[in-house]
Amino acid sequence: MAGTTGTVTPELPLHMKRRRFDPAPELGTMRDEGRITRIRTPLGAEPWVVTRWSDVREVLGDAQRFSNAWMRSRPMPGMAERSPEEIATLRAGNLLTYDPPEHTRLRRMLTGEFTGRRMRRLEPRVHEIVESHLDAMEQAGSPADLVADFALPVPSLVICELLGVPYEDRAEFQERSGRLLNLSVPMAEREAAGAEQRAYMADLVAREQAGPGDALLGTLIREHGDDITTDELIGIAGLLLIAGHETTSNMLGLGTLALLEHPDQLALVRDDPEAIGPAVEELLRWLSIVHSGTFKVATEDTEISGTRIPAGDLLLLSLPAANRDPELLADPETLDVRRGTLGHVAFGHGIHHCLGAPLARMEMRIAFPALLKRFPDLRVVSADPAEERFRSFTVVYGMESLPVTWGGAP
Repeated sequence: MAGTTGTVTPELPLHMKRRRFDPAPELGTMRDEGRITRIRTPLGAEPWVVTRWSDVREVLGDAQRFSNAWMRSRPMPGMAERSPEEIATLRAGNLLTYDPPEHTRLRRMLTGEFTGRRMRRLEPRVHEIVESHLDAMEQAGSPADLVADFALPVPSLVICELLGVPYEDRAEFQERSGRLLNLSVPMAEREAAGAEQRAYMADLVAREQAGPGDALLGTLIREHGDDITTDELIGIAGLLLIAGHETTSNMLGLGTLALLEHPDQLALVRDDPEAIGPAVEELLRWLSIVHSGTFKVATEDTEISGTRIPAGDLLLLSLPAANRDPELLADPETLDVRRGTLGHVAFGHGIHHCLGAPLARMEMRIAFPALLKRFPDLRVVSADPAEERFRSFTVVYGMESLPVTWGGAP
C-alpha cells in the first residue's frame, strides 16, 4: 500500500491495530497478564505501552511523575530539528503539551465555555443543525454517505460556530487535519499541514484581535487579552478546531454502524429518551476511538504494576484496552447500551480530561436518536466487511465513509 508520495506505508503499530470495533487481541493479553512492554511506533519512538484500566488512570492522574510538557521543548520523534524556542512557539496554547501551573492557567480561561449551562444554551442550535442535515439527506434521497452527509458536517458546523471559524473554510481545514493526524503520511507532509493550519489560525486570530466577535475566540480576547499571548490563542484555536470535529464525527459514524449491528440496542436509543445518556457512555467506552492520546514522559525513575520505568522514558496509554478491562466492568467485550458505565477513559482522566466532553456528549445525545427516528429502516448498503473503509492510521479511529440506504432503495 502506498502513501501520498509513493512511499511504502509503515506497519500499523500495535496500539492502533483494530478488528473493526475491537482493539488488537494482543493488547488484551498484555493487560490481562499485567505486562507493560515496549513497542515501536511509525515515528521511531519505543514507548512503554500501558493497558490496564487502573494503571492508565494512575498515569493520567499524576502530572508530576508523568509529564506532557516535554513536547514544548523537545521534537517529537521523526520531526525536523528545531530549537527549543521554535518548538515552544509551535506548541504554545496546545493544552496537551502543558503541565500545571501553565496548564491550569490556560484551562481556567476556557472552562466557562464548556459548562453545563453553556451547553444548555447551545442545545437548541445543535438540534437545528442536526435537523437541517437530516432534511438535506432526506431531500437528496437514498443512498447517502453517512460520514460525508451527516457525521462529519454536524460537529464541524457546531465547533465552527462555537469558535468563530468560517464554516465555508471547513473543506480546507478538514483536509489539513486529515494529513496532520494520519501517521502513514510522511512526517515532512504532516509538518507542512501543521504549518498551513497554524498560518490559517494566525490569520483568524489577527482578525478577531482587530474586532472581537461573540464566539469563543472573541470572548477570550475581550476577557483575557492581557493574560494570553497571540501564540497561545493560535494554539488553543487549532486544538479545539481539530478536536471538536474529528472526535465527535468519528463517534457518530462508527457508533451508527455499531448500533445497526445491534438492532435491539438501536431500538432503545431511537425510542427511549432515558436510554440515550447511558448509550452514549457505553459507545464511548466500547469504541474508544482515540487510540492513546499523547505520549507521556516519566520525570523520575518509577514503577507501574511492578515494571520499572526509567526517568526520561516515554509512555503510551492504550485507551481501548483499558476500557475493555474486566476491572472496570463485567463482560467488557460486549456492547450493552443499558449499563452506561462511568469511569471509562475514552475522554482521558485527570487534568487533561477532554475539555469538550460536555459538548461531544450533547451532540451525540441529540444526533443518534434524531438520525434513527428520521430513518427507522436505515441500513448499510453493503454488509461485506471487505468493503468497509476504516481510518486505521489516524490518531482518531473511525470510518472514511459509511454508505447507507433507507426506504425501498437497495
